[in-house]
Amino acid sequence: MPRRLLAIAAVAALTFTFAACDVGGDGPVTEPPQQVGTSDGGGDPSDGGGAAPSDSGGDDDQTVAAPDIPAPDPADYSGMDEHTADGATQAFRYYIAVSMWAHQTGETELLDSLQSDDCESCDEFNKDVPLLVEHGEYWSPFTIVDVGSQVHKSVNYEHEIGYYFTTSPHTRPQDTFEDRFDVGEIEYITIGGMNWSSNGWATEGINAEWGEDVLS
Repeated sequence: MPRRLLAIAAVAALTFTFAACDVGGDGPVTEPPQQVGTSDGGGDPSDGGGAAPSDSGGDDDQTVAAPDIPAPDPADYSGMDEHTADGATQAFRYYIAVSMWAHQTGETELLDSLQSDDCESCDEFNKDVPLLVEHGEYWSPFTIVDVGSQVHKSVNYEHEIGYYFTTSPHTRPQDTFEDRFDVGEIEYITIGGMNWSSNGWATEGINAEWGEDVLS
């Protein structure tokens, strides 16, 4: 049975605190998951933010194939190999970046190496990748902007990391993959359950919610 994470509401209440403890500036150009659900105590999965197809006259045959981009650079997450609370924070930020990169490229080998084999919520968080691969169409690149992070006390994990960030406007395919639509800036609130082993930090649980500020 999945081990329960802190409620997302607890992290949402710390949004303004996050702004005061910024963990970095603009992140890599990357991709978000198509649907970020909540699990391990976080409520029902999102229905995609109520997104509707763009009426901007997109071409039904338009696709965004996986761009040839490098994976997130571990050097941008200094200390993630250290057995400290800050190391857990950096490791979770790296996990999120790799998850989003996977949604942009369809590559999952690196992602799988950063999470535990029995992390059902991780699988839920990344469940759209196989569909994107199947259709050969991916989310368009955008920029991740870190807002902040905070270490929470945990009963079931060594550390629970609250991580709050935003993504810039981008496009994504419809659920039917017949067309694309525009998505505005998205705010993400996430919690990662992190445990240390001989291989370093692993994400063993994830809880996430997101909302779209702009949808054209």
